[in-house]
Amino acid sequence: MDERSARIPGSLNPSRTLAAVCLFFAFATAALSQTAAPPGEQFEVKFDAGAIVSLRRAQDRVDTEYVQAGRRLGDVFIRYRGKDAAWVSADSAQLALSGAGTFTPGAGGKSYTANYQILYAPASSNTAPSAPRAAPVPVLALQMRYAIEDRAVVWTLTIQNLGNGPRQIDDLAIPLPIAASIPRGNNQPAITILKHSFISGYTSYMFWMRSNNVGPYLMLTPLENTRFEYWDIQRDISPGQGGVQGRGRGVYRVYIHSAAAGTEARAQGTRWRQPNTSLKLAPRGQPGDTVSYGFKLHWADDYDAVRQILVDEGLIDVHVIPGMTIPNDLFARLALRTRQPIHAIEAEFPQQTRIESLGSKGDMRFYQVRFSRLGENRLTVRYGNGRHMFLEFFSTEPLETLYKKRAAFLARSQHRDPSKWYNGLITDWNMESKVLLSPDNYDRIQSWRIYAVTCDDPGLGKPAYLAAKNAECPVQSEVEALDYYIKNFVWGGLQQTTAEPYPYGIYGIPDWKTNRESVDPGRNGQRHLWRIYDYPHVVLMYYSMYRVAKNYPQIKTFLPAAEYLRRAYGTALAMFTVPMQIERWSAYRTGLYNELVIVDLIADLQAAGMTQEASLLKEHWEQKVKTFVNGQLNLFQSEYPFDSTGFESTHALARYALEHADRPGENRTGIPLENAQRFMEKQLAANIFCRGWPEPAYYYLGSDYRGGGGNSFTLSYMSQMGGWAVLDYALNFARQPDWYLRLGYASYLSAWALMNSGTPESNYGYWYPGKENDGGAGGGFEPAPYGQTWLNQPHHRGAWYYASEVDLGYSGALRAAATILADDPIFGRFCFGGDWRKTAAGIEVIPKDGVRRRFHALLGDGEVSKLHMILETDRFVATQPIVLKEDLSEARFHLESDNPAGHITKLRLSVPAAGRYVLREGDKVVATLDLKSGQETTLELPVDAGARPRSFIISRQTAAPLENTGGRAKR
Repeated sequence: MDERSARIPGSLNPSRTLAAVCLFFAFATAALSQTAAPPGEQFEVKFDAGAIVSLRRAQDRVDTEYVQAGRRLGDVFIRYRGKDAAWVSADSAQLALSGAGTFTPGAGGKSYTANYQILYAPASSNTAPSAPRAAPVPVLALQMRYAIEDRAVVWTLTIQNLGNGPRQIDDLAIPLPIAASIPRGNNQPAITILKHSFISGYTSYMFWMRSNNVGPYLMLTPLENTRFEYWDIQRDISPGQGGVQGRGRGVYRVYIHSAAAGTEARAQGTRWRQPNTSLKLAPRGQPGDTVSYGFKLHWADDYDAVRQILVDEGLIDVHVIPGMTIPNDLFARLALRTRQPIHAIEAEFPQQTRIESLGSKGDMRFYQVRFSRLGENRLTVRYGNGRHMFLEFFSTEPLETLYKKRAAFLARSQHRDPSKWYNGLITDWNMESKVLLSPDNYDRIQSWRIYAVTCDDPGLGKPAYLAAKNAECPVQSEVEALDYYIKNFVWGGLQQTTAEPYPYGIYGIPDWKTNRESVDPGRNGQRHLWRIYDYPHVVLMYYSMYRVAKNYPQIKTFLPAAEYLRRAYGTALAMFTVPMQIERWSAYRTGLYNELVIVDLIADLQAAGMTQEASLLKEHWEQKVKTFVNGQLNLFQSEYPFDSTGFESTHALARYALEHADRPGENRTGIPLENAQRFMEKQLAANIFCRGWPEPAYYYLGSDYRGGGGNSFTLSYMSQMGGWAVLDYALNFARQPDWYLRLGYASYLSAWALMNSGTPESNYGYWYPGKENDGGAGGGFEPAPYGQTWLNQPHHRGAWYYASEVDLGYSGALRAAATILADDPIFGRFCFGGDWRKTAAGIEVIPKDGVRRRFHALLGDGEVSKLHMILETDRFVATQPIVLKEDLSEARFHLESDNPAGHITKLRLSVPAAGRYVLREGDKVVATLDLKSGQETTLELPVDAGARPRSFIISRQTAAPLENTGGRAKR
């Protein structure tokens, strides 16, 4: 049969901010020899031996092959019970290669049918060598039929029992070998194809996207009688590879039934939380001898279209706020959009869960849920005709408790032995075996990965977080642990001193002792100071210690504030110069974790009179901004060709560019405004591309995704670091902030699910119980039933028992923490990270975001009115509300301080309406200010000595626009 191309009518429409492409499979006419579907449709499909071997989008703007090279799309894997109830496997790919299949194209190329007969060869009871082999017995008939409609492809799978007795099928799985990337020429980076998936009963779905930000996506949904309950990665023999063992990431495989696979997973210790079911077929000719399942494939222009398809197909589109990792002093709200009746929402722990129905609006049903049981909490939604789906939440202790417990845990995770070269090291802890790691005991970390114990991102991220937390909420013992680390492990050990050849240089892997004592005087030994990623963590640590020493005179520090500031500057400068000098490795071309602190460091250098230092560091930072904003860098490339690690940094660069860009006709900075605006949107789209968004499970929603597309290592440090970027965009740049706000806050909350903390009643932790583990954390989450972590330890679905790099994420969370009152088009008025109520006094908000320094109000259904209040040192009182007028013309608040001395605290204020504003403490006028709408102004609030909270009022006297007075207080 001649090759023909197949296309289905449709349109190519970009998503609003992130348009991206995902294509899955399409089926058209086929024959045993290679053939293609008819022209005039959206799909270009080639078949060979009954399966798709090539799949492309007709008239695609970027030619893309979606089937993995050498693999087949459209096969089925079955495992059934044979003689003596032993499992027997059958694979349609193997059947096709053995000639057991027949393939029939339909008229006009609008349908295609593949039929297989599965035979079972029983073992002979005669053991004589000359005994004839028993003839194979037909046990199952398998038919796959594909119907091509105008805007969908429907795939029906039918299984019939051919035996005289009942037949049990324990595994029925569909491999989905979609390509992982699209190679391109002319030295252009490959385009990554990323999977989004949600396996949850009858509301399961998946879609694939391309990183070139071109739509549409192609989506798979089950038909009404079909559900998915399990998934794994197929790494067995691939027939298309000539019988070679499958390699690389393998093939994502989804299960309709999974009793056999589930049994194997339980033997591995899995924590899989959905039922693993079997299919039982009646004997041939009796009712129940045949069963059919089906799937439907659709084009979706963007995320909104994905959600609409769910509704159109009788599934449930789930919206959740503020996320699915929920502190137990807050609640979540659900909006379930469906055309099916919802019969019930059942709690896994009904005595410790409170579910309230909040009514309905159109096709949306609203619910509020509170969890008092810490850890995983599953809700089962019963809907339609006997259908169900699962929503997986995680309940934590209050955020402020988590911040403090994590810091206290790290301060305890320190080696103090002057006889050891690693004296002062703050390091990792194995929550499973309860062992503190050291260079004398790497525990279960092997080979080159031992660096994670002392240096690099896992080692340096821990003291960085500990210092950053103490800059917000100081504890003397924690500050002392940091000083001990700096004095004994860092200065003159990990870091070269000012008396050494490369001042402030940071030694790289495997540890500073190995490098300092190396016989190699070069880049692999004594000059191993060129890894740019190491520097920002040390900058953050020193800069945070500067903030502690400067803002909290009651806290004793080993060094004066000025010396911490100088070391922060020296380390930041070394990041740009030392790796370049030794290795020609430029820090200008890669986004680095924690480096956004350099912007605040420059400001504090200037304020401290270190103007020359501030100017030099600013030159380097602005060179990096221009390199990203004016260049064509691959935003996904970091240490690996595809990575999600730079998006906190790229947003900070974009934000700085917008704040300092040259308007048309200007040439002050070399950053054109048009370039800054384009880069902001480009990097945001890339950030959200590799982030879980429509997938309502706590380990997906808000999590960053690596190349595996949610198959492994979710809830990594970039969940919260990149989440800060999405949240900041919502607060300060988005015209319609609602969905960015939901995604950004879900990201902020997400990785707190990795914290192992609890009460005596819960034995101090969900993942790894025991008081010793209270405050511990996992470095990532593994969604797969079982396997190995990136550090090569076995996992059983759940959090790692090593913290690894998670504290990078918690440093990002410190920057993202905020209480936000917002009007949402779906949920109405909602408070992220707090509680609110309407009273006679106004709108009262209690902050519960964990830090209590940032409050934002984004009110209004059309053009949003924004009030921003950001404290630089002191905090809003936890037990007293922030009280607002509905039009945001007045805000009343109470401050508390860790500093018992009299001092000035600074409040960065941005108001929605221009006018004359008065700042009062009680009845006393502190300042009068003429403010412009949306322009940030820094107010100085006097705080007298003592521990008593202080009360302030900011109120607008007139709404009439005034000339800008620079936003300075009039005393």
